[in-house]
Amino acid sequence: MDLRDSTEEALFRAEARTWLAEHAPPFSGTVNARLHFGWGGTAAAYEEAERAAARAAQAWQARLHEGGWAGIAWPKAFGGRGGTPIQEAIFAEEAAAFDVSVGPLLIGLAMVGPTLMRHGTAAQRRDHLARLLHGETVWCQLFSEPAAGSDLAALRTRAVRDGADWVVDGQKVWTSGAGVADWAILLARTDLDAPKHRGITYFLLDMRTPGIEIRPLRQMNGSYHFNEVFLDGVRIPADNVVGEADAGWKVVHTTLASERAMIGGGGGARAGGLLALARERGRLADPSVRRAVARVHTLDETLRYLGLRARTALSKGVPPGPEASIMKLLVARRAQEAADAGLLIEGTAGLALGPGGGDEWQRLLLTAQGLRIGGGTDSIQRNAVAERVLGLPREPAPDRDVPFRELTTGVPRRNDP
Repeated sequence: MDLRDSTEEALFRAEARTWLAEHAPPFSGTVNARLHFGWGGTAAAYEEAERAAARAAQAWQARLHEGGWAGIAWPKAFGGRGGTPIQEAIFAEEAAAFDVSVGPLLIGLAMVGPTLMRHGTAAQRRDHLARLLHGETVWCQLFSEPAAGSDLAALRTRAVRDGADWVVDGQKVWTSGAGVADWAILLARTDLDAPKHRGITYFLLDMRTPGIEIRPLRQMNGSYHFNEVFLDGVRIPADNVVGEADAGWKVVHTTLASERAMIGGGGGARAGGLLALARERGRLADPSVRRAVARVHTLDETLRYLGLRARTALSKGVPPGPEASIMKLLVARRAQEAADAGLLIEGTAGLALGPGGGDEWQRLLLTAQGLRIGGGTDSIQRNAVAERVLGLPREPAPDRDVPFRELTTGVPRRNDP
């Protein structure tokens, strides 16, 4: 592991820092551009905050493109800067000190973009990649379903070919940003007689298409970040299939790997807030508090060094390995440990939320559970680490070769033949 920038990386960092200082407002410590991931007291308040955050992200992305900083690691052939992943990571590190964010655009930039570059048609790349880099479109992800969470391949949303279109019926859930999204990536089952990992097709869906209904979901942390999405006779042009029909599972691996790397790379938190709280409450000498803060600090340092290890690999041109799954696991664990420590320090005041009570640590406690689910559950990540790092055998999958129609989860819907 090399903790230092190379000469080229140091020059790039200095260039990025100078440009950001001239074009980006300094981070004020308030939510502002980062509000997309924040809390709203009502559905209307959250939706307005989400729209404002999306507009701010699009404006910032447009400025990045104008300045030559959009798609740093994207190949020049696709409109990017043609740089390296380590340069992209360095720019993100420097941008964290400023009051700017592309958070609402990350599904498009970090997941859709790489997927289309690898699997998309020339027309799909032409229609979408440049608009992503310019900040013109917001994307969401229509993968998870009420009966297909960790087992994504058990999805039941159906798409049936009808002339030049596919007609989709089904329900999706836990969709971030559905209310502000222009486009979505959608998985639907197109062959009931194939085993569950086959017979799935990957679509690009215009969210303005008739037949789409979006319902915000109130979470236990008070946020409306997620939505459920109903699709009733939604027509998708056949040209919007990514890869081949019935072979979407191959395509989705690219998207999911990008998603885990994106979530796992979202570390960088520090235990300083807990220390300040302990000092304020006069509990710095409390052994239980010291142990709790030390656990959070240990996770912070572990995540920092895993990030440096990934950066070193990127500097050498080595693609990321299992670090994405490990870091994703630890980000979720860190959030839980930090919330527990904060409530421990607050004592009885930690039982209250809102006026007269606490705020940050209570909401973190309620939010942390979502981090253990989104982007692949803890169990899914542990399986990936067990199989790809430790070399353990795969878990038995007796339904792997069974036609989906014969599975309990594959009971046909009302529109199925």
